Amino acid sequence: VGSVYLGINKDKDGDWLDGATNYRLHVPPNAPAKQFWSITLYDVDTRALIKNGTDITDRSSVQDLVKNTDGSVDLYTGPKAPAGFEKNWIPTVPGKAWFPYFRLYAPTEAHFNRTWILPDFEKVK
Repeated sequence: VGSVYLGINKDKDGDWLDGATNYRLHVPPNAPAKQFWSITLYDVDTRALIKNGTDITDRSSVQDLVKNTDGSVDLYTGPKAPAGFEKNWIPTVPGKAWFPYFRLYAPTEAHFNRTWILPDFEKVK
């Protein structure tokens, strides 16, 4: 069955992911995972789970997330949760660089043939 790990260190603009910046990651509908998908944030310096003063370091499709009408999910990272999307937010720490792993558990063909693409993180203005 297996899993696939997708990782990135820069946002859509080519800038390093920064703990002081708010980002949105749009997870398109019908993620190619027979089991579930998840995202976890890690500290660049320690390569361990991000220490953000909370127990929130990940989000996944098995959680009670706010979904868009088309079944997609907008995930948020940053120092402050966006109003109405607290369930979809992972806190970050200003001055600390981080990186994510987005995992597909039991990935399906849509991942391998690239018909389903996970976009890059975008800065929230």
